[in-house]
Amino acid sequence: MVAADEIKEGDVLLELEDVHMTFGKVQALIGVNLKIRKGEIHSVIGPNGAGKTVMMNCINGLYQPQQGNIHFKNQRINHLKPYERADLGMARTFQKVEVFGGLTVLDNIRLGRHVHFRSGILSGAAYLGKTKREEIEHRTFIEEQIIDLLEIQHIRSKPVGMLPYGLQKRVELGRALALEPELLILDEPLAGLNLEEVEDMARFILDVNQEMHWRVTCLLVEHDMGVVMDLSDRVFVLNFGYMIMDGKPEDVQNNPEVIKAYLGEEDLYATRA
Repeated sequence: MVAADEIKEGDVLLELEDVHMTFGKVQALIGVNLKIRKGEIHSVIGPNGAGKTVMMNCINGLYQPQQGNIHFKNQRINHLKPYERADLGMARTFQKVEVFGGLTVLDNIRLGRHVHFRSGILSGAAYLGKTKREEIEHRTFIEEQIIDLLEIQHIRSKPVGMLPYGLQKRVELGRALALEPELLILDEPLAGLNLEEVEDMARFILDVNQEMHWRVTCLLVEHDMGVVMDLSDRVFVLNFGYMIMDGKPEDVQNNPEVIKAYLGEEDLYATRA
């Protein structure tokens, strides 16, 4: 096991400390420790069943770990619900697209702005004053920051359920970005996409991390090793609930334990021969 490089405490946005998650007799996470720096793309890799999605579910509050602590922005969040974590600045996309098929692209993305509305019931019902100003501000943000970035101007008024799968993935990403998250959790954003769509999505992730008016920290779960190694600042490797290593992409790529986890013992020896 290779320890992560020393990180200055002020740079840490998310920290997992000795996290354990068990389902009956199945140990999904066993003593997981992880630190995510502000402004980086930190990927999580591992074979099927390694515990990657379970870890994401613990981070955003769908699961409550039986042991260990999760800190976000120096605050322990074990007890917080998913919507409370969203209020703190955490957003997520899912392995299987979770969109409202009967709503338009624009309406799906607008739903992600709900945490930023501050007007009351009366002004909202009358659509006057603060509510109207807020609506204009949020609409401008969505149009200029998200729809342009994801290149979906041409489908903004179409029902999402009628769109191809790759475009639905973009809409889900847009809805997550509408929260203006400090941490964006991307659970297999490239799954089910063709080569052109993979290239587009990889470019969007880089743009989100580097070009938005605020720097979005990304936690990426992905099986496409080429994309992971190209995009990531650091890579965290899980295998059957255990952390193998957490390090720079080039170090992870050449680590025998990582190769073994993906290829198996016999293939590992073959690659050395």
